[in-house]
Amino acid sequence: MAEQVVTGVCHHDCPDSCVWEVTVRDGQAVRLRGQESHPFTRGELCPKVNGFLDRVHHPDRLLHPLVRTGPKGSATFERATWDDALALVADRWQQLIEQHGPEAILPFGYAGNQGILQCRTMSERLFNVLGTSNVVGGLCGNTAEAGLRATQGTGIGIDPEDLRHSRVILLWSTNTLVTNRHLWPILEEARAAGGRVICIDPLRTRTAAACDEHVQLLPGTDGALALGMMHVLVARDLVDHAYLAEHSVGYAELVERLQQWPPERAAEVCGLATADIERLAILFGEGQPSAIRVLIGMEHRENGAMAYRTISCLPILTGAWRHRGGGLVRSVDPLFDELLPIEALRRPDLRPHPRRPIEMGKLGEVLTELPDAEAVRSLCVYNCNPAAVVPNQAKVLRGLARDDLFTVVLEQFMTDTARYADVILPATTQIEHLDLMPAWGHLYLTLNRPAIAPLGEALPNTEIFRRLAAALGLDDLALRASDEDLLRELLDGATHPFMAGITFDRLWAEGSIKVGRPDDWRPHADGAFPTASGKAELSSPSLAARGLDPLPTWVPAREGLHGDADLRARFPLSCITSKRHQRFLNSSYQKLPSHTIPEGEPRLEISGLDATARGIGEGDRVRVWNDRGAIELVATISDRVRAQLVSVPFGWPLEASGGVSCNTLTSDVSTDFGGGSAFHDNLVQVALI
Repeated sequence: MAEQVVTGVCHHDCPDSCVWEVTVRDGQAVRLRGQESHPFTRGELCPKVNGFLDRVHHPDRLLHPLVRTGPKGSATFERATWDDALALVADRWQQLIEQHGPEAILPFGYAGNQGILQCRTMSERLFNVLGTSNVVGGLCGNTAEAGLRATQGTGIGIDPEDLRHSRVILLWSTNTLVTNRHLWPILEEARAAGGRVICIDPLRTRTAAACDEHVQLLPGTDGALALGMMHVLVARDLVDHAYLAEHSVGYAELVERLQQWPPERAAEVCGLATADIERLAILFGEGQPSAIRVLIGMEHRENGAMAYRTISCLPILTGAWRHRGGGLVRSVDPLFDELLPIEALRRPDLRPHPRRPIEMGKLGEVLTELPDAEAVRSLCVYNCNPAAVVPNQAKVLRGLARDDLFTVVLEQFMTDTARYADVILPATTQIEHLDLMPAWGHLYLTLNRPAIAPLGEALPNTEIFRRLAAALGLDDLALRASDEDLLRELLDGATHPFMAGITFDRLWAEGSIKVGRPDDWRPHADGAFPTASGKAELSSPSLAARGLDPLPTWVPAREGLHGDADLRARFPLSCITSKRHQRFLNSSYQKLPSHTIPEGEPRLEISGLDATARGIGEGDRVRVWNDRGAIELVATISDRVRAQLVSVPFGWPLEASGGVSCNTLTSDVSTDFGGGSAFHDNLVQVALI
């Protein structure tokens, strides 16, 4: 019986990018486990991915092209051949281009698969040639990156593995144990060496409960907390004057701004004790090396970019960047953008003209409110499930239901979005195709080797877009490159010293390789901030040039607990759409009973105080609503949330809460800058049904 073990890597939108090994026997995948020898994965896969082979072989998996025969949203389709499905798509697109121009077509792909090839390579080449509209901004990442760049000139921080050298670690707006679990052993190494790990989060998450301390501030007040901490650092002279003088600009202006933010004011805004803010600041200033680990949470707020910009000033004031294990880390993805010529691989030079930008978080508005001359008339969705994950769900669903919207979906399952498709094209899973995965939570680059042949008639995204190009009569050689050719082109073009010796053939043989950064890599120990001034900009000319406040500040969100008084009178509770479940990742796995059944049912978390005021008891069914919509859930009275705050789980299928999900409550208001969406700024009311 022939058996082999094939190395691959998890493709999900998660910092950990776990390296796995697939055991294949007679062409069938019979076992999948985390690679024990990998320094970051350490043999463990999360509860989401442990059952990945069940996902691959699930009886509900889509394995053949489908064409809609019933009303939109009914999931009524008939099987088609690849030739017929591709011809239908090509014919409709050619008609639309002739009648309305290529910008009537909107590709909508995101990070459901984060591999370089299957995420955005051949798809981008095709849509660049066509000159279609182009999604800009994002649901995650862009806001935080913009905020950090305003101070640092880059989103690049320290190697996450270097947190083992830190003595004070602030886990700020990250639920590490659930969404970045492979970092936790490194944090435990820091604790074993005398370090202290503090969680800053409005929710008492699993991570908060496991840390040495939990700072449970009011939602949306992160920037105010950072301002209060900086005031204390300056007042107690816990700043590194030499580092500031040599490697920053704007310190004097910042000090003047901080006079407006004594810890007493910050405490009032944040709902904390003044002494707690003072103690936290002193600990961060004195406990070198001190580091801040930020992830996604607070960028989903109207003031999110400024919050990251403000927090990033803390390690500059203290000179924490000088020390190994000191500074700040969010995503290492910007480093991989420097190491690999990924954007060049997408061939923007093929564009006949600049593509029309469409903000990702505004999809509902775009599909329902654009004038006829600018209307999007075809949507091509891949690596994404916008019906479930894009804010202001009611608008999105109205748009998807348009009879005149021709929707093409590349998928593995009948997702909430696929139900509205006109054509569904079956896509392969990660163990069925080739790809290259740069992580955003560590510095290992991993080749994903296909372990088995594609099931049914499923094809990799890259091959689907190659075939679409052929069906459209496009013969540019760039649209015919094979997956291996694309990866060799990418790696051969990587000239950064960190990439020395990393080739396609070496990756094929070894699987995963850590980029060649120096052992003691301190990216900003000597400044080297890629801003216009070459220094950390505590006062930012780039923000001033855009009409934004050049100094760190805090402005309450309109839909926040300190925001619009009329809204708060009608909707007095702040609602966070949290990723607290163990077996979903965004909306992935939501259709699999092996994942939904152990999760129970979606529940509203509400404090005892707010529940009592509304006559709500444990297990009661409640209605949660605002001006955008309503959902019905079972209530859990929880000490994870404080008064005035409720939490609704993200990622459940629409039918779990009456044909809608938490995103019926969320706003498509953009963040202050960076092009993100304010998912967590939602004022709601709750009542017993």
